Amino acid sequence: MSLIPDDVIEQVRDAADIVGIIGEHVELKRTGSDYRGPCPFHGGTHRNFAVIPKKGMFYCFVCHEAGDVFTFFMKKLGMDYPTAVREVARRVGVTIPERGPSGPDPREPLFTAVATAADWFARQLRDSAAAEVARQYLTTRHVELEQAYQLGLGYAPKDRSFLDAMKGLGLQEDVLLEAGLVVKRDDGTVGSRFRGRLLFPIHDLRARVVAFGGRIVDEGEPKYLNSPDTPIFHKGKLLYNLHVAKHAMRKAERAILVEGYFDVLRPVLAGIEEVVAPLGTGLTPEQAQLIQRHAPHVILLYDSDDAGLRATFRAGDELLRERLRVSVATLPAGEDPDTLVRARGAAGLEAVLKDAVDVLERKIQILERKGFFGSLPGRRRALDRLLPTIRAASDPITRELYISRTAEVAGVRKDVLEREIAALGAGSGERDLAVRSGRAVSAAGNRSPLPAPDLPASAEKALLLLLLEGEPWKARVLEAVDPEEIEFPPYRAVFEALAEDAPERLDETAARACELLKAEGLGGRPPDELFERAVNWVEARRLEREIAKLDGLIPLAAPEEQPELLAEKRRVFDALRVKYPRYKIAARRGRGASGT
Repeated sequence: MSLIPDDVIEQVRDAADIVGIIGEHVELKRTGSDYRGPCPFHGGTHRNFAVIPKKGMFYCFVCHEAGDVFTFFMKKLGMDYPTAVREVARRVGVTIPERGPSGPDPREPLFTAVATAADWFARQLRDSAAAEVARQYLTTRHVELEQAYQLGLGYAPKDRSFLDAMKGLGLQEDVLLEAGLVVKRDDGTVGSRFRGRLLFPIHDLRARVVAFGGRIVDEGEPKYLNSPDTPIFHKGKLLYNLHVAKHAMRKAERAILVEGYFDVLRPVLAGIEEVVAPLGTGLTPEQAQLIQRHAPHVILLYDSDDAGLRATFRAGDELLRERLRVSVATLPAGEDPDTLVRARGAAGLEAVLKDAVDVLERKIQILERKGFFGSLPGRRRALDRLLPTIRAASDPITRELYISRTAEVAGVRKDVLEREIAALGAGSGERDLAVRSGRAVSAAGNRSPLPAPDLPASAEKALLLLLLEGEPWKARVLEAVDPEEIEFPPYRAVFEALAEDAPERLDETAARACELLKAEGLGGRPPDELFERAVNWVEARRLEREIAKLDGLIPLAAPEEQPELLAEKRRVFDALRVKYPRYKIAARRGRGASGT
């Protein structure tokens, strides 16, 4: 039997009348927006079985069987997944193309293992005495247990009961390992990956459970732990709740992007369903493409602290590359989507969403509040923050509007901005390649002369090695260096994850870089000397970039503005000479401004 393409399965699910199909087997009556009837799985005469057409789901409030129209055929009539899809397709008149590789899907044992685990974890949350700590935790988060059961949440106990249960159900150890459900220890023994955690099931677009996100509910680290990448799960290519939210996204013509699992659950429980979240990492290009398939507009609803704003603007740039309209909603200080909806309900969240502003405009608001546009050097630094968002806008009309707005607020001619954007675009590939090879390259394209014999290949690497040493070096590095100073993307991801004590957020590339850094260590190098050299190097690189920017700005400035810019250049050059007296490239470039 050939494999059925994902887009065809989605077409069949969207076209299916779930009420009509299930109504052939269950006597259903409308109750509000849902339909109720006796459960076809556990029997009885009470109307505990609900069909929820706007979600395309069914759910029993007694036996907790749940799923979509395909799951119903599988559980009621004993069909396998492809047969269920073909049966629904036949009923709705969708033709299944006979193409693709023949034979059963070789990943089917993994889907079966994860689905079996999801059912078992959900039963533990409902019935196990050991799960009382998780049930109490949900109560403190103001999530009703019936809601948690309906959403398929589960609990992973700390003992060996999961392993014993899977063995009793005939699941092989190698399948559990490949599915990311167990881990092999150094001594060769096998243990459960998730222990003492509240589990959020992660679904693919076919609504199959493929992985879990686990939140610790007792003592332990890390706070959140996701399944590893497996043949059926790639965390950078899925979004939490997309299998349900995609229908609401199409209807509302918007997606709401939040940071965490509870930030998704709370709005959904309040009736705002077009909410999705990345899976513990920054938004990836693949995730942005997924959103673009289902909605033309994205509202970013991240935390409003510094880390949240960094994540907001990075996600915004990824979404702009997919020609999406991107807005930023600003939460009240100290609030996240979960606490906001808990306190003010859906109406409170809708009010915040209504006040969302375009992502570039939000950047401008922040820069204005910090006084960047009050001086010429400040305007130059503001442009550095705005240019990446302009460059990310692949829609030509959006880019033109961004250029016009930025020219207006920064007092720069549009043609100058356009040339700067074109120059940045031409140089970025070469710069990234140079950084990857371990060379620090300035914005002007010059190789820095700074690394010393006892300094690692880059100062960025040295700073990460110091962060990994723990206190007091971690505090000193975080005080001295902003994450935006780290140019190599995997190193920046590691820097931010270590700063926020959130290693689970690392994607595969950054996690590998982190492991290599841990293995290398300081190698006997004195940390105080390493710190001083690395921080000076980063500061010198920043100052050299500042000189290069001033060099570009001076010829474009009005005659009355040029003396102030020249004085600023002398000041920066003097600071650079103090930080690193042998900074030859900057010295040669600075002679004209310093009068020597």
